[in-house]
Order: sequence, then structure tokens, then C-alpha cells
Amino acid sequence: MSGLGERAVTGRPINAEEMIAEARKAFFVMFGFLALVWLLQLANWADHYGLSRAYGVVSGDVGRLPDILVAPFLHWSWAHIEGNSGPLFVFGFLAAYRGVARFAGLSLLVAVTSGLTVWFLERGGVDTVGASGLIFGYFGYVVVRGLFDRHLIDTLIGIVMAASFAYTLTLTVPGTPGVSWLGHLGGLVGGLVGAWIFRDRRPRAATVSEASAATMPGAPGPRADLHKELGDLGLL
Repeated sequence: MSGLGERAVTGRPINAEEMIAEARKAFFVMFGFLALVWLLQLANWADHYGLSRAYGVVSGDVGRLPDILVAPFLHWSWAHIEGNSGPLFVFGFLAAYRGVARFAGLSLLVAVTSGLTVWFLERGGVDTVGASGLIFGYFGYVVVRGLFDRHLIDTLIGIVMAASFAYTLTLTVPGTPGVSWLGHLGGLVGGLVGAWIFRDRRPRAATVSEASAATMPGAPGPRADLHKELGDLGLL
């Protein structure tokens, strides 16, 4: 799987042009994602929210188990979708800009962990829909991804996001009426796990080669790679 920030077998760092191309792709992916969610909301509203009633996650109902993959696209009101749209785009873009393929895998993982948490643990008869499980998954992924990838820029982004949106974690504990804290918690766990599963894996041979080269005077090493990355981003 090749994505922004990953290295090819040759060990060549991703350059600035490729970075911009991946960011552009991530932007259009999230724009399309949001457009789909809003089109479904329009159809859902016209049907008096029949889609939410038919495809929401209902705890313990085996027949509704496949709906864990559909429920994130549906909402209960215009206020519901409006509240989710901004965070979904921001965190989704930050999760996707290092590779759309891994973002698709992350989205599937988070939808499953969030949906299963609701399906197993929510009280009976509650019909749960909404993209907030995905939002919390993307948030968790963005916050810790840089630590697993040992990537400076992503680590800094994670610190900023954690400091700016730490208050959202209050929605992963019981207490807010009408909010599926279980879905939020399941999504957050899925995002944290996804940061490890989809971490950047460099070939072992390349890693050993770099370690050996680092001992040679004047040879490129981890510090040179860091300087090159910062230079590509215009930070040096």
C-alpha cells in the first residue's frame, strides 16, 4: 500500500509534489463523502427519516447487524448532520491525506468497531445512526498516527488536534442525553487501533541499510531525512 509519507522499496522519501497530490486527492474524497451523506439526508428527510429507522443499528437485533456499515451515512435531523459535517471533513481529511487506500481501510475498521460496540452494549430498542463514530475514530487516528509512524509533521498535527479538541472526549462517557457515547467510544478505540494496524512499514532491509549508512561520516541518515522532509514542507 503506497501513501503519502510511506517509502518505496528504494527508501526514497515522498516529495512535496506527491504530498500535494495526495492532499488534493484526500480533499476530493472527503468532498464526495460529504456530498453523499447530504444527498442521503435529503432522501431520508423526504421519507420522514424512514432510512434511519430501517438501517440504524439496533442492539441485539441480528438482522440489523449488517447496518453497522450503513448507519454512519444516516442522521436523525438537519441539526444532527450539520453538527457532524465540519468535524467529519476536518478529521477525515487529516486521516486521508497520507493515503486514500489506508483511509478506506481505517474507515471500515472504525465503522465496525463503533457499530459493534453499539450493537453489543446499547440498551434494547434504541436505533442509532450518525457519522460521529467515524469522527471519533479519525480523531483518535490523527492524534496518535505520528507516534507509530515516527513522523514529525504528523506528531505535531496530533498534538495540536489533541489540545484543540480534547473536550470532545467528554462525549465518550455516559451523561449527554441523546448522544451515543458507546458509538463514540467504539469509534475512538477503532481509530487508535487503526493507527497501529495502518502504520508506516518500511522494508527491513532498507531500515538496516539506513542504520549502517548513518555510521558513515557525511552519509544520509535519519537526521538528513528529517531535514529533507522539513525542507519539502518549507519549514527549513
